Amino acid sequence: MAHEKDHDYHILTPSSWPFFGAISAFVMLVGAVLASHHLGRGSESVTFGGIPLSPWMFIIGLLMVLYTMFGWWSEVVKESHVGDHTPVVVIGLRYGVIMFIMSEVMFFVAWFWSFFKHAIFPMGPDSPAVDGVWPPVGIETFDPWHLPLINTLILLCSGCMATWAHHALAHDNDRKGLVWGLVGAIALGAIFTVFQVYEYGHAAFSFRDNIYGANFFMATGFHGFHVLVGTIFLAICLMRALKGHFTQERHVGFEAAAWYWHFVDVVWLFLFFAVYIWGG
Repeated sequence: MAHEKDHDYHILTPSSWPFFGAISAFVMLVGAVLASHHLGRGSESVTFGGIPLSPWMFIIGLLMVLYTMFGWWSEVVKESHVGDHTPVVVIGLRYGVIMFIMSEVMFFVAWFWSFFKHAIFPMGPDSPAVDGVWPPVGIETFDPWHLPLINTLILLCSGCMATWAHHALAHDNDRKGLVWGLVGAIALGAIFTVFQVYEYGHAAFSFRDNIYGANFFMATGFHGFHVLVGTIFLAICLMRALKGHFTQERHVGFEAAAWYWHFVDVVWLFLFFAVYIWGG
């Protein structure tokens, strides 16, 4: 009786995942810095025993981070199945997802800030090649009403499919609607990624041309990365749905993935109007 839980909180057992995750992120960061230094300056790659560290250190760190995510989140799923996710714990999980998304919002604010700064004030000591013109002379921008518009409609339809899946589960307890909604959202997200890669392959400017190319590829490229991550989130939710993991009352994991997917939608709308239409 002394060890019987009489509260709604979940007291976590000691875990090695935070420490292993920190080491993994550090290895990946150092590898990314070495790779950027090597590619940006054309210098020789740092080696260890004759093996170049710049690509392999990043890849090893990335694999360690992915393993940490798989192992740690698998434990969170098991905790939910044994009843550790009480209403109080679920509120904390939702707050954590909201704060994570807000941190992602501020990440994209930095790229929008840079884009608007150079668009409104195209002359300055940090951008002498712009010469007071935006987009810079010689930059052939994308026509926003062709492939970018198609991609916008695809991503919005994907968000609608995710909303349909959530509504089918939360309001109707329709597991078939949940599964097919997730399938549609994942398929449309994958099509968006394919079209984005195709667009990059036909760009008339590059990352290194000037500040316009750097801002364009950093903003849209990181958004594309978030689309890829969101697609993986939804795919994991689909696998869990096929195993019967989610219920009408308890599906906070799927809610988190849906919120993240809608965040990706909203960021793309800002990118479409700001970078493709106004910035072009």
